[in-house]
Amino acid sequence: MLGQPIVVENVAGAGGIIGVQHVANARPDGYTLLLGTVGTHAYNQAIYRKRRYDAVNDLTPVTLFSDQPMVLEGRKDLPANNLTEFIALLKQNGRKMQYGSAGVGSTTHLACALLNARIGVDVTHVPYRGGAPAANDLIGGHIDYMCGNLGASVERAAAKQSKPLALLSRDRTPLMPELATAHEQGIRDYDVVTWTAFFLPKDAPKDIVTKLNEATHAALETPLIKTRFDAIGVAGVAPERRGPEYLAKYVVRRSNAGKVRSRLLVCRWIDVRFGVPQRARRMSLGDLTAKSSLWS
Repeated sequence: MLGQPIVVENVAGAGGIIGVQHVANARPDGYTLLLGTVGTHAYNQAIYRKRRYDAVNDLTPVTLFSDQPMVLEGRKDLPANNLTEFIALLKQNGRKMQYGSAGVGSTTHLACALLNARIGVDVTHVPYRGGAPAANDLIGGHIDYMCGNLGASVERAAAKQSKPLALLSRDRTPLMPELATAHEQGIRDYDVVTWTAFFLPKDAPKDIVTKLNEATHAALETPLIKTRFDAIGVAGVAPERRGPEYLAKYVVRRSNAGKVRSRLLVCRWIDVRFGVPQRARRMSLGDLTAKSSLWS
C-alpha cells in the first residue's frame, strides 16, 4: 500500500525503552516508525523513577489499530476450574504457589500482580526472559498460573496444555465463547487489555502522518489482515478510533498524573516499583483496586 519495502527491526531491551528512544531521536521524515504498546506508553511511564522519554510529547501519534484481551491460565492439573475456585485455592495456598511472566514490569506480570492484589494475596512471582519460556514452564507444571495474551492462550487451551480460568476483559471473545470474564465471575471493573499503535518521531509532518494513517486504515480492512487478526486473537479497533487525534487523547488518558499515581500504588504493592525489586509494601486494597481498568 505504500509502494515500498518495510524493514522491521526488533530493538530489544528495557521493556521497549531502547526502541522508543531510537524512534524518538530519529529524523521525523516518515522513514522511522514505532510500534508502540500499552507497555511503552502506559506501564513504562509509571514504574520507572526517571522516565527516559515522555509518551505524550516525544512522539507523534499516527493510529491505534488493535486490542487483545488477556487470559488467566492455570497449569492443566491445577485443582480449580473457574475463577471462584481459583480464588479459594489462592487464599488457602497462595504462599506456596508461583505465577510466571515474560519479565518484571511486563503486561503478563502486571496483569497477574493486579489480580493478586484484587484477591488480597501475596504469591511468588517467577519472571522469565520472554513469554515463551514462561508458557513452557506452565505447560510443564513448574509454575501454577500466568496471565497470557489471548492468541497464545487459545492455542494452549485447544491442545489441553493449560486450563483457562477467566478472560481479563469486559466482554467475552468469540475465540473462547465459553470462557467467562473476571467481571462475570465476581471481580468487577477488572479489565486488562493490551493495545498497539503506530507513532512517528516528534514534529512529523501532517501529510506523512495522514498517509501512514490511511495506509494502516486500508490494511485493516483487507481480508488477509482480518483473518490473521482472528487467528491470533487480536481485534482491529473501530474506524472512529483510528485517527491520530484519537490516539493522542488515548495516550494522554493513560499517562496523566492521576492515573500514574494509581499505577504507582500497584507497583509498590507488587514489588516492582521503578523496575528495582524491593521488599513488598502492604497497602490498602481499597487504594489499589478502585479502578483496575486504568491499565488498559
